[in-house]
Amino acid sequence: MNERFETKLQRDLDALKAAGTYKHLRHITTPMAPEVHMEEAGDVVILSSNNYLGLADQAEVVEAGKRGLDRYGAGTASVRFICGTFDVHRALEERIAGFLGTESSLTYVSCWNANTGLFPTICDEGSAIVSDELNHASIIDGVRLASKAKRERYKHSDMADLETKLQAVQGAFPIVVATDGVFSMEGDLAKLPEMVALAKRYGAILVVDDSHGTGVMGKTGRGTIEHFGLTGQVDVITGTLGKALGGAAGGFIAGSRALVDTMIQRSRPQLFSNALPATVACSSLAAIDYLDAHPELITRLRENVAYFRSALQRIGYKPLDGESAIVPIIVGETAFAIAMSERLLARGIFVTGFGYPVVPEGTARIRVQMSAKLTREEMDRALSAFEAVGKDAGLL
Repeated sequence: MNERFETKLQRDLDALKAAGTYKHLRHITTPMAPEVHMEEAGDVVILSSNNYLGLADQAEVVEAGKRGLDRYGAGTASVRFICGTFDVHRALEERIAGFLGTESSLTYVSCWNANTGLFPTICDEGSAIVSDELNHASIIDGVRLASKAKRERYKHSDMADLETKLQAVQGAFPIVVATDGVFSMEGDLAKLPEMVALAKRYGAILVVDDSHGTGVMGKTGRGTIEHFGLTGQVDVITGTLGKALGGAAGGFIAGSRALVDTMIQRSRPQLFSNALPATVACSSLAAIDYLDAHPELITRLRENVAYFRSALQRIGYKPLDGESAIVPIIVGETAFAIAMSERLLARGIFVTGFGYPVVPEGTARIRVQMSAKLTREEMDRALSAFEAVGKDAGLL
């Protein structure tokens, strides 16, 4: 062991603790649901989960995973092109493509792998990528890996700046515009109608990571693209199976058959990483089927978001505006946000405080994430805790 290196690591960790910005892992001992048991805090209401539709512990989804485990075993034990492709992968990929209205799709073990596989595969010498400055870290890292491309960032959702950047990269091919559908820390939506129009005007390919929109936005939960009535007009969609669609793991790329075949042939996470476990593919298939059969989940989620958001405002908070299931409350400094989340946890409400480097300095926030399965009683308990903690902390 290199003692000098270990000393440096410990010194850095001690500095985080002294600054009040050290992150503690919490240990949940029950299935992910609106209420869980946590070793460190007992029974708590969860307001920090991506389990937007409550499908993580839905009986039909869980049973499908169990059947998949019995039929296919614990793992694929290989990458896809060697011997790791099972028939359930094909079934899921056909289902995702049909669900999103694309020709084809391809699954990955995570959306992180999908995004870091996509950009360096399609963007080589002479290409350009124009990316929103607040895009998810997986897009940022994927763009960084496309090291031969010219790379530009535009101001968040600033369409004039996006157009300026597109004008600056004219002559490159392909030109790729990358955006989140729902921005995870802001809760706002990309301006997709304007972006589709700009992409057409400047001959660009539009890539939308709709991880926080799939299952949440749109009349039938097909995402931010459906929300804006743009099905079939976005070139590439990436997303996750690990949030609204069952919450286990997995990601995907959806687009044309030629794009998907190119990813099979050349995408490094596809070539060098084991396939999505078949049991996850089975539960994800069941989650999509369950969503289609229960559109009331979307209605209930929107009702819960509206109720909780308006109640927060009535108490005196000023959450950021947005149409998604993410309700961020800016509180200032990172240490303050973390301390506030600790106070809420002490009152039986688990909601995470986010600060630098996840968000810019001075914009730390409590990020509330709503679920269709939250009851009015659970939300009211959470709101009472928010009111008490907000007054104690001097926010209200």
